[in-house]
Amino acid sequence: MGQNIKPLEINTQVITGAEQTERYIPLLKNKKVALLTNTSGKIKHAYLLDTLLRLRVNVVKVFGPEHGFRSSSDASRTILDEVDSITGIPVVSLYGKNKKPKPEQLAGIELVVYDLQDVGVRYYTYISTLSYMIEACAELRIPVLILDRPNPNGFYIDGPVLESDCNSFLGRFPIPVVYGMTCGELAQMMIGEHWLSVRETPSLTVIPLKGYNRNKTCQLETAPSPNLKDLKSVLFYPSLGWMEGTCLSLGRGTPGPFKQFGHPEYAGVTHSFIPVPNAINTHPRYAFKTCYGISLDTLQWLKHHPRKIELSWILQAYKSIPSQVPFFESSFDAHSGTKQLQLLIKNGASEAQIRSGWKKNLDLFKKRRQRYLLYPDFKNS
Repeated sequence: MGQNIKPLEINTQVITGAEQTERYIPLLKNKKVALLTNTSGKIKHAYLLDTLLRLRVNVVKVFGPEHGFRSSSDASRTILDEVDSITGIPVVSLYGKNKKPKPEQLAGIELVVYDLQDVGVRYYTYISTLSYMIEACAELRIPVLILDRPNPNGFYIDGPVLESDCNSFLGRFPIPVVYGMTCGELAQMMIGEHWLSVRETPSLTVIPLKGYNRNKTCQLETAPSPNLKDLKSVLFYPSLGWMEGTCLSLGRGTPGPFKQFGHPEYAGVTHSFIPVPNAINTHPRYAFKTCYGISLDTLQWLKHHPRKIELSWILQAYKSIPSQVPFFESSFDAHSGTKQLQLLIKNGASEAQIRSGWKKNLDLFKKRRQRYLLYPDFKNS
C-alpha cells in the first residue's frame, strides 16, 4: 500500500446544505415541493421531510432512490410506490423500471429538493437517479435545488473513465470510478458538459457546504445505504464495489458486508464466512454456504489509505478462484466502465500496466472538472 502515507483525517466541521435552512426555506415557501431523499437526508437527528413539514413547507411528494425512501430494501429488490406510513405523503420509487420520473409523477410540482448522502463512486446509483431527475425537471421547467453533502471518498480521483459502450444505470457519464466531487459539483458538470439528454437548460441551485475540506473524509451520521454500515465500508467500497460483477460474495448477509470478499472455492486462505438471508439481503449470494476469502475488517484504513483504488484485491481474487469457475459476469464491464479491465486481468497484466491505461483519460477528466468545483481542490489532484 505504499510507504510514508499520511493518515486520513476526519473533518468534523462540515455544515451540510440541509442544515442551512435559512438559505433555502425562503425558496420553498408557497410552493408545491417534492423531495428526492431517503434516511440519509437529515438535519441533525431529524429527517429532512419531518423538518420541512414542521417549518410548514408544502411537501406533496417524495421520490425514493435505490433501497427506498426509508432505506430498508434489498439492493436487488424492485421498490414499489407507496404512501409513507409516518407522514401520509405519497412516495414514488425511482428504482427498477421507473428510473426517470414521468411527467404525470411531477404534475403540479413547483420545485424538487435533492438531499441524499452519496459516497463519491460512479457505480453507486444515486448520481444516476439525480441525473434523471434533473432531465425530467428540465423538460417541465421545474427548478431543482441540491442540498450538498460531503463526499467521504472525495479526497482522491482514480479508476477508468467510463467508456460510451459501457453506459448503464451504474454509470451514465464519462467520469472515473472515484471522481472527487460532491453531488452538487457533479450536477453542475453534468449540465456544463452537456451530458444530459435534454434540450432545455436545467434550472439548478446548489446550497453549498460550509467548512468542507476535500483533503479529509467525513464521519457520516446515517448509513448511505443498508449494506454500507459505517465509514470503513464506505472507504472500502470503491475497491470492492466492482467485484459485484464477478463470482465473488462481498459479505452481503453477514455482519460485515463490504468488509470482506470470498467464494466457496477461494483457495489458499483461512478466513471464512457464511451468508444468511436477512431483512436487507433476502437472497444473498451463496446463502448458507461457507465462503473462503479475505477479511479487511482489521485494516486501519484511515491510517493507511493509499489514496487510490486497491487493485491488488481483485487481482488476488482472480488468481485464487479455480480456472473452471467463471470469474467475470455480464455486469462487470458496466461496473468498471470499460471492457479493457476484464481483458487485462485475464491476460495477467500488472497493476502498473492497468493504471497506465487509465492515465490519459484521468488527466483529461481532472482538467475538465476544475471549472465546476465549489470548494478548494485537494492537493496533488
